[in-house]
Amino acid sequence: MQLAHQHHSFRLLLPLMTLCLALIGTGVKAENLVTIETSLGDMTFEFFPNEAPRTVANFQRLAQSGWYEGKSFYRVVKGHVIQAGSLDENTEPRVEAEFNQHPHIKGTLGLARDEDPNSGSTEFYICHEARPHLDGRYTVFGQLVEGEAVLDAIANQEVIEKYYDEDKKIAFHEPKTPVLIKAIRLH
Repeated sequence: MQLAHQHHSFRLLLPLMTLCLALIGTGVKAENLVTIETSLGDMTFEFFPNEAPRTVANFQRLAQSGWYEGKSFYRVVKGHVIQAGSLDENTEPRVEAEFNQHPHIKGTLGLARDEDPNSGSTEFYICHEARPHLDGRYTVFGQLVEGEAVLDAIANQEVIEKYYDEDKKIAFHEPKTPVLIKAIRLH
């Protein structure tokens, strides 16, 4: 029985050990990693605490409190972004924008906001493809380092097409089957 338990524990730790070994030569510190566990699998990101310290701290605080658990990726636009957090504008204090030089490429982790650059709070997005028109206009606070297949799986979900505006310029497509955040684990 004890041996079976040890084997099961090792099997659970193996993906994390593999990720750590892969990142040893990259200079990535473990405390700058976060894993978003979803109903379709896990995605691991490297935070950018030097470029976006307030945004990283806010995300870490929300993750540690369990705030994101059970929330869904409510916006899924293939070739653009997947987005999660809260649509309720009054849930958390706002985070001042921290625009930086990190480009919006596939796997970019950014802070969503409305028209006011300083209106970000709980909503975050992950770029499904490069989105250079967002560069310098939204706070980038991390980059995907593992789990690209999960990002693709979420982005490829069947959606109910919705638009934020009458001109259908801002897609707000909702997955037909909710993709849930099970947990967010800080390393």
